[in-house]
Amino acid sequence: MRIVEVGWLTRYIKDLLAEDYTLQDVWAQGEISGYKQAASGHRYFTLKDSSAAIRCVLFASYHVPPVRDGMAAIVHGRMDFWEQRGDIQFYVDDVRDAGEGLLNLRFEALKARLEADGLFAPERKRPLPERVHTVGVVTSLQAAALRDILRTLRLRCPLVEVIIAPTLVQGDGSAGQIAAAIDLLNAHGQADVIIVARGGGSIEELWAFNEEPVARAIVRSRAPVITGVGHETDFTIADFAADYRASTPTAAAIAAVPDASLWRAQIEGASFRLDDAIESHITGQAERLRTAQRQLDRASPTRAIETARQRVDEASEALALRASHLLDLRAASLRSSALRLHALSPLLTIARGYAVVRREADGALVTSVAQVAPGDGLNIHLTDGRIAAIAGARLPDAPDSAPVKNARVVPQPPSMRHREGKREAS
Repeated sequence: MRIVEVGWLTRYIKDLLAEDYTLQDVWAQGEISGYKQAASGHRYFTLKDSSAAIRCVLFASYHVPPVRDGMAAIVHGRMDFWEQRGDIQFYVDDVRDAGEGLLNLRFEALKARLEADGLFAPERKRPLPERVHTVGVVTSLQAAALRDILRTLRLRCPLVEVIIAPTLVQGDGSAGQIAAAIDLLNAHGQADVIIVARGGGSIEELWAFNEEPVARAIVRSRAPVITGVGHETDFTIADFAADYRASTPTAAAIAAVPDASLWRAQIEGASFRLDDAIESHITGQAERLRTAQRQLDRASPTRAIETARQRVDEASEALALRASHLLDLRAASLRSSALRLHALSPLLTIARGYAVVRREADGALVTSVAQVAPGDGLNIHLTDGRIAAIAGARLPDAPDSAPVKNARVVPQPPSMRHREGKREAS
């Protein structure tokens, strides 16, 4: 017979409980009774059902929803042995309302299974399109979420088209309808992005979005899916499966389409930059054109031609002036020669009473009596005609016709001869 001490026995029991993994991470459901809170903040109660009960302790460091007697609850914790009193206790670290608690357990179990299947993998998720023409919306026609979505889409991007696939968003059969609506929008083929949305509510009211068919429909959708279910603190299985999770339906609409006002601002900015670029380009090209024009003007033969023309004009003027001067000189010389010739003309001599005598035989000019013999025929030229004559005997010289010895004639200047000729002519 083996006899052991009580301390050894209690330690052995404690070690057995600690080595059992199931007892170290367990959820238990029952009714809370005998609830009390010590001054230290630790809370003590009994969790019981119709067949058994177990003592529970909830330390003050764990923050849980309010706990009360008679509450149907699901608690989480570990089993341990309190050696001083010889009691097996349930050390609780989480308490949930039994209704919500069961749903949460189902939520966590489905989430773990779908995550293991790769439905939540980041690399599977598709980016949202930058340009959206058509938005598909899966929600109830009576939901306030639909009005919020339509108003937001109209304000942000008025030109976008909206296709609504109406469905129940809570209650029996709602999960199947949501999945069918997503498939219908994909079969329609026009939606660039799909919004799956509903307003806030309790976990029971949002439960349709925690069903596997909805998650599978989101994953197989060809168009990217945005979820906007409940409020910011609400998370559903659909949110984890979606390509983008928005905190609310309004936020989902904001994520689905770009802000047209930003487009307008970008277009205006681009227009201003384009105007500046065009003006700068035109200014630069105009300056290049002016530079090329100046270079062309310098290289053009026009200036040389104009300069040559000017030289020709100056030479023509000089030539005309010189020719006029020469003509004036020649005209003056001609007039002077004409005056001299006129002064020497025998007609003037004849006009003064003299005559020109020529021999009839040979037309020789008779200037001396020695050239004529008596009986020679003569032609005598007078101012108004000619007469024939026969040379007679030589007459004696007249007294005043004897030559003057030691006398010389001083020639007159042309101007004097000219005036004298005029007087004789008159």
